[in-house]
Amino acid sequence: MRILVLGGTVFLSRAVAAAAVARGHDVTAACRGASGPLPDGVRHVPLDRAAARPAEVDAAIGPRSGTAYDVVVDVARRPSWVRAAVSAVPAAHWVLVSTINVYPDTATPGGTPATLALRDPLTSDEDPADGPEAYGAMKVACEQTVQALTASASVVRPGLIVGPGDPSGRFTYWPARMARVAEGEPEVLAPGDPDDRVQVVDVRDLADWLVTLAEGRTVGTFDGTGPALTREALLLEVAAGVGVEPRLTWVGQEVLEAEEVQPWSGPRSLPLWLPLPEHAGMLDHDVSASLEAGLAVRPLAETARDTLTWLRTTPDAAVTGLTATEERSVLDAWHARTR
Repeated sequence: MRILVLGGTVFLSRAVAAAAVARGHDVTAACRGASGPLPDGVRHVPLDRAAARPAEVDAAIGPRSGTAYDVVVDVARRPSWVRAAVSAVPAAHWVLVSTINVYPDTATPGGTPATLALRDPLTSDEDPADGPEAYGAMKVACEQTVQALTASASVVRPGLIVGPGDPSGRFTYWPARMARVAEGEPEVLAPGDPDDRVQVVDVRDLADWLVTLAEGRTVGTFDGTGPALTREALLLEVAAGVGVEPRLTWVGQEVLEAEEVQPWSGPRSLPLWLPLPEHAGMLDHDVSASLEAGLAVRPLAETARDTLTWLRTTPDAAVTGLTATEERSVLDAWHARTR
């Protein structure tokens, strides 16, 4: 099968290209080639989607390129990029990587693509850094283009993608923090309640599944994340992967907010923690349909182990979250309140 990956050098798109080559497919990556090396065995077609006019996109990947693709995998978030690429390769099966940010409702647990409403589409190109609202609305527009104008399409809406190569540094915080247990910092600040629900997906598992959907030319819309589990189970799995036994100290939301701990990511944050109840459903989707469609997930301990290995061999790897000093300060504040 001839597979065109729009991207191919960073995180998920790179993992897709690698997985497709490993399964014997003829893989081409259309990208600038400036963000890192392509996996071995992937042919490179230079294409800067930010600068290319539609005619230039067509020349690079459309019929004039001399290659007819069976499948296109696209991770783009800008509607104009998707429109141009779809116009160039409409006869292929498309696998579009979207996002759970297409759903404005982040409060309802157990949501699925069949039960959750979508944001209104935003067809103009805006800065995704403006927030999840604009990002999600642009992805809705991308989905609609692919579903309306291609031969067939799989739309996958990932949640938090984790594992080696993660440029966000969110999940990476936890293997890095657990590693400090073995260095004399056994007390680990755990946010919220042990039974809070969370879910993630290893980038390699997601990539393998995207290739499976491509091979089957599967038509449908799916949430692309692993099954939900409790926050305590997640942290203990991470600890097991790192090979430590932490002492988890659960600090409630009121104290975290009083100590100005930020949710999700960024400076002074605790990654994977989100305020409740307004975000109780964001990391608690029902992914039964995705599992039935072939998504297979590895043990989270394996993801944590491999993420730590990657972190230790990648000096410039991103890690977000509390510093050791900030964590100690919050823990001290918690203990002072509970004496």
